[in-house]
Amino acid sequence: MNPDLDRLQSYPFQKLNTLLEGAKPNAQYKPVSLYIGEPKHPTPQFIRQALIDNLDGLAAYPTTLGAPGLRIAIAGWLKQRYGLNQINADTEIIPVNGSREALYAFAHTIIDRSKPRPAVVVPNPFYQIYEGAALLAGAEAQYLHNLPANNFAADYAQLPEEVWQRTQLIYVCSPGNPTGRVMDMNEWKALFDLSDRYGFVIASDECYSEIYFDEKNPPIGALQAAQHFGRVGYPRLVVFSSLSKRSNSPGMRSGFVAGDAEILKKYLLYRTYQGCAMSPPIHAASIAAWRDEEHVRENRRLYREKFEAAMKILGKTPGVQMPDAGFYLWIDTRRDDSQFTRELYEQFHVTVLPGSYLAREARGINPGRNFVRVALVASTAECSEAAQRIADFIARN
Repeated sequence: MNPDLDRLQSYPFQKLNTLLEGAKPNAQYKPVSLYIGEPKHPTPQFIRQALIDNLDGLAAYPTTLGAPGLRIAIAGWLKQRYGLNQINADTEIIPVNGSREALYAFAHTIIDRSKPRPAVVVPNPFYQIYEGAALLAGAEAQYLHNLPANNFAADYAQLPEEVWQRTQLIYVCSPGNPTGRVMDMNEWKALFDLSDRYGFVIASDECYSEIYFDEKNPPIGALQAAQHFGRVGYPRLVVFSSLSKRSNSPGMRSGFVAGDAEILKKYLLYRTYQGCAMSPPIHAASIAAWRDEEHVRENRRLYREKFEAAMKILGKTPGVQMPDAGFYLWIDTRRDDSQFTRELYEQFHVTVLPGSYLAREARGINPGRNFVRVALVASTAECSEAAQRIADFIARN
């Protein structure tokens, strides 16, 4: 067996199940589950219809590079969304089966095991796939704490010179999971400068990029930032995006990677052997989704409605603040997050996720400790009800 499998930790939701074992929720409340970041809005009908209309495609093998029409649709969306002057649909874009699959496989393309102690830098707290990808690629995970004292921005000075010299890959997430932090141009410039100095590759996870609150102020994307700083060809940069959150279609497993053509050439070779080409009917439905923005604006409206309802109740509660973007509240519990989670479940039948389960202890700090992640993915009424119960729980305890 692969010994690196023993380096993996239990997934957060497994830990949550163990935490809540034997807990008896208050029967006077209906359950509200806000622990998992799974979109609950219906998949738009036109996307469903495009899938149905193209089921004949199941009779053909898909191509690893993906259909030209899908790559062209993605290129068009990137130009429209980020104001890109140039993105080559033939060499700088590859459709993938959701960003999770790609984020994991990418590390296996990048990591050079012949070099001593290769390192992968991950934000902390973080999406667990980053760490698992690093460890199973034979690398060492190094954790970059996102702390409230710095408004959850990355402080690259946390890691010493010797770590950066060994770093081959860094995962970044903007808007962040779970903090909702959006990187600004200064942060991107600092990261690009580090990449130039040490030669590591940047993997930018942007799966929450289309959930934001001000229609006139969308989050900056990595390709957009690279263009701003004149980084022609997006050197050592690859972005990962998905339809799961944007188009409420997590079950389609549809996304893309885009960026440095030389890196994507090697990644395509890896994927050819990995055998995870996108199904032709999913190609067709994805083209329809990437070409339409009306359903995405409506999606944002629904999330704004939820946040407005929740913050109307929780806005003055200590430890609660509005995120830059995304659909999570990252609440400072001011006490043990696991105990907070179990007691909230028992007393008010609301399920959230302990922040310490989304982070790792490093250099004496677990930056998720004494936080909980609340995913505002249920209906507005349920989110409002849950917010009131959380407020009552905090006031009581």
